[in-house]
Amino acid sequence: MRAPYRFQFFAMGTQCELQLYARNESAVAAAAQRAIDEVLRIEARYSRYRTDSVLSAINRIAAQGSALAVDEETAQLLDYAYGCHEKSAGLFDISSGVLRRAWDFSADRLPDQDQIDALLPLVGLDKIRWERPYLSFAVPGMEIDFGGIAKEYAADQAAAACAAAGIEHGLVELGGDIKVIGPHPDLQPWHVGIRHPRQPDAAMTTVAIMRGAIAGSGDYERYLVAGGTRYCHILDPRTGWPVRGLSCVSVVTGQCLVAGSIATIAMLKGDAGKQWLTNLGVAHVWMDEAGNMNSRN
Repeated sequence: MRAPYRFQFFAMGTQCELQLYARNESAVAAAAQRAIDEVLRIEARYSRYRTDSVLSAINRIAAQGSALAVDEETAQLLDYAYGCHEKSAGLFDISSGVLRRAWDFSADRLPDQDQIDALLPLVGLDKIRWERPYLSFAVPGMEIDFGGIAKEYAADQAAAACAAAGIEHGLVELGGDIKVIGPHPDLQPWHVGIRHPRQPDAAMTTVAIMRGAIAGSGDYERYLVAGGTRYCHILDPRTGWPVRGLSCVSVVTGQCLVAGSIATIAMLKGDAGKQWLTNLGVAHVWMDEAGNMNSRN
């Protein structure tokens, strides 16, 4: 069997790759470009680093404590984020990014509690009124961030662009989050290695996927160590402090967006996330801080 065509690119702050099968090289190149363009389009709309992004426009209004109408695509993402907020009892909160002002994960020092306490009044999706198409900020200085869902959403959209271009076999990977378009041409599944949270060059386990998506969340991407304790970038919006209990969670579902948000919510729940995943009934694998691992196919 011929190897897939591979297209590597950089987007959303991470390395990305498409692996696509096709009979015609020019056709697969065109499909890949459509997918890459879609990822870059979503990045341009929802990057917090771009002053011309839709997200930055929203946050300028948020800083004023005012309101604005949003477009349909943004409205769909807000619907999803508010749904996750409700289903997680407030743990999944796209307004918690303001806590980055206190946390510097490039330095081995903890913020002062006073810094966190000053920011907590600016956290809470329940403080932001969402009535399609209007988003209203009653508390000046708040902000929102689609960082917890934009990359996974982009993976789904890129895969859809490939499928629309006639690609039946392949996958999209954006920084470890994967959407499978279809199995290898011989109908064999893709085998995806799950990174070990404490051994960067080792796989914790391998998952076989025919179709669907796998996405994860963990304490190994961005963290600091202070007093011998690891503090990860995943912050509890109730306390402003990093979550504890689980080291990593990966989830397999039909959509990358759903897999990623489930994994994030499980991390936010800490040890309680283990039973929550079991009750949810989705395929998953986790490792806790003690090195215990569990999976469900």
